[in-house]
Amino acid sequence: MKQDTPEITGSLKTKVSFRFYAELNDFLRKDRRQVIFTYYYHGPVTIKEAIENLGVPHSAVDLILVNGNPVGFDQHLTENDFISVYPVFELLDISSISKVRKGSLRQIRFIVDCHLGRLAKNLRIMGFDTLYRNNYEDEEIRFLSRLQNRIILTKDKGLLMARNVTRGYYVRAIDPREQTKEVIRKFDLYRQINPLSRCLICNHKLIKLPPGAIPPDVTDNDGKPFTEFFRCYNCDKFFWKGSHYKHMIEEIIRYVQP
Repeated sequence: MKQDTPEITGSLKTKVSFRFYAELNDFLRKDRRQVIFTYYYHGPVTIKEAIENLGVPHSAVDLILVNGNPVGFDQHLTENDFISVYPVFELLDISSISKVRKGSLRQIRFIVDCHLGRLAKNLRIMGFDTLYRNNYEDEEIRFLSRLQNRIILTKDKGLLMARNVTRGYYVRAIDPREQTKEVIRKFDLYRQINPLSRCLICNHKLIKLPPGAIPPDVTDNDGKPFTEFFRCYNCDKFFWKGSHYKHMIEEIIRYVQP
């Protein structure tokens, strides 16, 4: 077991052992990644307080085991506990054992902070319900996340640390294309991609128009009219399968490739 520098100074201190798994290690000091390490404390300390003191947002955590038993964030540390901390599971349903998760995550909806505008657009292109505004306040993002059961996507670790955040993911990549691949992979969204189903402007669902309602003056480069049109009844925008649609599909293929 790796011995570590005490977190708390003073004579009255107690120790437990932690092990963090998978991408949760990104939030830890390098010497604490992928290993068991000792954490020192004194006084009553909850697991949530200890986890965030170590730099890990509680909203990134999906399962906590203390000596092999699942517990919640409000569990207090006890001397010599062995604590295993796991990230959000998307490929496995652990709702029956997790004391942390509040409901299923399989209905995927996002809210994206101001640093990830291109990611938000890419997710809408692929048909995912994604709220975005470049002037959202942090508390507004947290409120909408709770109200509408949305996963916060952010480059701001502090946004995920608030007590009232239950679902969030810290995006590691810098390039928007890599960010999109990262989110698709993280939440296993490959089979849920549905292009041209959501408005790129306002995020509302698109409605396919019947033949009689198709605008007559939209044609391709050869003057041939398009036959498939979609309309957003929220912002009154029209979309159709033109050359831009082909480019969009090609871009999506690039995103989902390993």
